[in-house]
Amino acid sequence: MSSICVIFVAGCAPECALISNMNSKLKVIIFGAIGVLIGLIALIVVLIVQNNGQTEAVNQAQARADSLAIANDQLLLTNEFDQLNADFNQYEGQQIHLKNDSLIVQYNQARMKIEGLIKELDAEKKSHNKDLSASRAKIKQLEGEIATLKGIVRHYLEEIKRLGEENAGLKQEIKQVQEKNEQLSTQVTQATASNQQLTQTVQLAKKLNITGMSFNAYNKKGKVEKNITKARQLGVHFTVSPNNTASPGMKEFYMRVISPEGALLGGGGYFKIDGQSVESTAHRSVEYANEETPVSIYWDVNTTLTPGDYTVEVFCDGYRLGSRHFTMKK
Repeated sequence: MSSICVIFVAGCAPECALISNMNSKLKVIIFGAIGVLIGLIALIVVLIVQNNGQTEAVNQAQARADSLAIANDQLLLTNEFDQLNADFNQYEGQQIHLKNDSLIVQYNQARMKIEGLIKELDAEKKSHNKDLSASRAKIKQLEGEIATLKGIVRHYLEEIKRLGEENAGLKQEIKQVQEKNEQLSTQVTQATASNQQLTQTVQLAKKLNITGMSFNAYNKKGKVEKNITKARQLGVHFTVSPNNTASPGMKEFYMRVISPEGALLGGGGYFKIDGQSVESTAHRSVEYANEETPVSIYWDVNTTLTPGDYTVEVFCDGYRLGSRHFTMKK
């Protein structure tokens, strides 16, 4: 029995050793597969974790980019709004000339909306809980309001330009009218001067002319006296020339005699010349019929006369007809 068992064991030894060797390899393979599987699982876990981290980083970067883009859009729109305000305010002083007041109302309404949106965006930018979608919506709305404001400002500036052109046209018309008025005024002045000159010419044409003026002293017998100190009467003699332009009728002739001492030998009453009242030495009324007319005017001496140069002047109708110097001796 024991011999049989020994024989059996001896006979199975190679096979058992083979089986035992195969089990060891299988274990190695199984454990190796398990290790690989565990490594793959770990790798997958690591990749998932890394991917989640990268995704979160990407999301954060995208959020920052979106936030910066919104802030940039807001800044650009704010600058554009400020520029529109500057353009509008540049011509604000001319609003009083605009008949279309509704433009001003529309502008102020649009400006208030834009200022409100900008304040809301500023508040959201400072807030920790930023709603980018809400900010984008406000940016979109702000773009629309800016576009509306652009249209209003453009229309406003067109009105100002049109008004300026109208004013320029009116100024040109006013300038032309002023130039015409100046021309007319110049023409009137020239015509007035011409009329005055013509009037003076006519008046001068009516002026009487005298010739042959002489001056003599007379003694108490009425004869010519050469010694001026013995004179009892002084007389001036002249002839009035014919003048058909002059008005005929009674003419009042005035004589003025100035002594060598420069004193007027007065007592002949007053007459008008150049708007002033002037004293005369003597005067005489003579009928003038546009013909040659001799005239003599006498003055009775009432003061002491001295030798020397005497100035004798004759006047009529407001004109001085003649003036001469006569030397009287002792």
